[in-house]
Amino acid sequence: EVTYSQSTGQKEQQSRCLQRGIRRVQDLCKVLQLPTVFEETAVSYLQRALQHPCFHLVSLEKKELLGGCCVFATCRQHNWPLTMGTICSLLYAKQELFAGVFLSLQKELGLSVPALSLVDLVKTHLNSFQLFQHGADVPAQFVEDKEKVVARTMQIVELASETWLVTGRHPVPIVTAAAFLAWQSLRPAARLACTLARFCKLAAVDLPPPAHLRLKELLEILLRMASQLAWLRVFDLDKRTVVKHVGDLLQHRVFLLKNAFCPQGEEQQHDADAAGEGSAGQGSPPAAAAQDGDCPSGGKRRQQGGRPPLLPPCLVHPRKRLRTAAPSAADLAVTGDEPISDSEIEQYLRGPEEIRAFRKAKAWP
Repeated sequence: EVTYSQSTGQKEQQSRCLQRGIRRVQDLCKVLQLPTVFEETAVSYLQRALQHPCFHLVSLEKKELLGGCCVFATCRQHNWPLTMGTICSLLYAKQELFAGVFLSLQKELGLSVPALSLVDLVKTHLNSFQLFQHGADVPAQFVEDKEKVVARTMQIVELASETWLVTGRHPVPIVTAAAFLAWQSLRPAARLACTLARFCKLAAVDLPPPAHLRLKELLEILLRMASQLAWLRVFDLDKRTVVKHVGDLLQHRVFLLKNAFCPQGEEQQHDADAAGEGSAGQGSPPAAAAQDGDCPSGGKRRQQGGRPPLLPPCLVHPRKRLRTAAPSAADLAVTGDEPISDSEIEQYLRGPEEIRAFRKAKAWP
């Protein structure tokens, strides 16, 4: 039996670059277990891209990434939670180079690619966790209901999105840290001693290197929010014990975020208004002062210098710049032998004879 492609020479009409690209797209779809419709769409995008003049003279390395970019664009269009880091690891490619090729593909072909949905990513990422069913490798106190973990993880990820922790970052480390916090907070007594590395090992998932930093940032936000709850001020909370109260903090998330990161100017205006109302109603300044002292945002906090505003982590903790070596005393000393530029020579010339001599000197070849 002879197939249609063999009888008509269809493969001979395709370039080797296109044939290799199609095979690469098919292999990626098999590894990612994508539906057949995704594979057909990605192959059609690849054929259009290789026919476009913009991709005729690009390097071979970029042409090899075109297939992965087509698969990535197809998954995004169908709300399939695939991250750029995942497909770059499969292609052994640098994310900067892959992002450049993907943007060129999107621009030249006019593709409409929606942003990645964190909801779908959380659900898909947690589906691979092995903590939702009893097994020999998972202790009984570590097994948790999947729906509860997914629901609380979504709340923590939304909190991270509202506090600048998601913007411009790879989502998988944030989802991993949020899932760890959600899992710990559901049964904190038995799980506070478990570390993030052990959690990922029990769940049989890889531990992304930035996940520890994302976990630290999430705990700092939770501590700031916990300082605004009246019934939590009596406890000496730290990054370990605040996990016990994650449920309460998420329940009052909007109110706590507004109070925890309220600018100092607005806070003082609010205190002044409250003091004015108290003095007008009671007619005594001491009563207003007492009311201001009892208020959570009263005089004590003003004495502490106010709260820092809510800023992106790149502004709160900027990267350290390399310091240039300070000039030594010998370099700063003036010896009189320093070179003088042509623009400065004229201010040292005094007489017309010196000016004429200088003009003659400049005329020399």
